Amino acid sequence: MKYIRFKQKDSVYYGIVNGEQITVLDGSPITTDAKPTGEKVDVNEVRILAPLIPNEIIGIGANFIADESERPETLPNTPIFFNKPKSSVIGPNEQIILPPGVESVKFEAEIAVVIGKRAENINSENVQDYIFGITVGNDVTSPDYFRDDGHWFVGKSFPSFTPLGPVIETDVDIQQLSIHSKVNGKPFQDSPTSRMIVSIPQMIAYLSNVMILEPGDVILTGSPVGADFIQAGDTVSCSVSGVGTLTNPVTGSNIKIQVSLN
Repeated sequence: MKYIRFKQKDSVYYGIVNGEQITVLDGSPITTDAKPTGEKVDVNEVRILAPLIPNEIIGIGANFIADESERPETLPNTPIFFNKPKSSVIGPNEQIILPPGVESVKFEAEIAVVIGKRAENINSENVQDYIFGITVGNDVTSPDYFRDDGHWFVGKSFPSFTPLGPVIETDVDIQQLSIHSKVNGKPFQDSPTSRMIVSIPQMIAYLSNVMILEPGDVILTGSPVGADFIQAGDTVSCSVSGVGTLTNPVTGSNIKIQVSLN
């Protein structure tokens, strides 16, 4: 089932998408037992938003190999996890805004897992029970703000740096997905989940043992080899098989910012 979040006039709703028709719901299907209102709207007559405003956004880095010859013999004892602020979230067709003065910004197409049930100290065999669904994510990143010791938070936190959408798909096999990306129609990434180093069940189980995952948390599960830099005027499309395609134009910003302690 495909869930969508949209704006009609001045109100925001969740709905179920079937073709070009949306069945409107009376609340969030992620955090409430949302029921159909009986109203239906055309998907082309509303503004599609990010499919949720996450409770938390947690990403994992360096999680894909290019081919099996690169697979490490053992899993990392401490995977590279990081947070992103929910203020960085935008939806389909919204602009990725490049901060002024930033020399390099990359797109990173990813599978975004939406948690649907409170998860604490679970094991990898039970992870599917705690997943609400899958959406498409773009973990936009500026390496300009990375530190040599691996601190990534600042370079991933700017407004518009976490596009999500267009839908949350609940009927997917998390082990049998593939990720693709294009910039201006040119292919860049193309990888199955089998090339992950830490699998989706493993990473969610691990996180549930160091923190409590709540409904509405989003886990960005890593970006395949092939992510590249973007510039104003580009259009980035990120796809997950069976879920959908998330497309965002890239623009510069005229707003002066200062990222400095001086």
